[in-house]
Amino acid sequence: MFLPIRTLRDPAVEVSNLERRINRLFGDALSNFDWQYRDNAGAAWVPPVDIFEEPDALRIMAEVPGVSPDNLKISLENNVLSIHGTKEQVAQERSERVHRYERTYGAFERSFTLPATVDANNIKASYEHGVLTLTLPKVEKAKPRQIEVKVASK
Repeated sequence: MFLPIRTLRDPAVEVSNLERRINRLFGDALSNFDWQYRDNAGAAWVPPVDIFEEPDALRIMAEVPGVSPDNLKISLENNVLSIHGTKEQVAQERSERVHRYERTYGAFERSFTLPATVDANNIKASYEHGVLTLTLPKVEKAKPRQIEVKVASK
């Protein structure tokens, strides 16, 4: 009679292996993507962003709830757009016991390599209801245009 041999696996090792495989899968899939995600080891949290392309501009919308506009800094250097900020924890005096803190606080940074089609001199930023919106206009030559078809007369 043949009995299968079972080996016990360490769940932590299995999770670590799965994480590496998923990171490699996304890394391979997004390696040619122009908007590389740059993780900052010093950041306490990383705000999620949505990136849209419109005919005349690119739009980046960063979710930064609880961050004061005074605590946001946007910089452009060597064609890399960076968003820096700090979400400060407000000290509250409470009479009840705290059971859990889940909200994140502290410094963050997101950086994006800009494509050559962006007019870096005319980038605009606005902030409303915890959402930072960056509008990156395209250079004139990158905007779509219509080409007229002329009919040749015989």
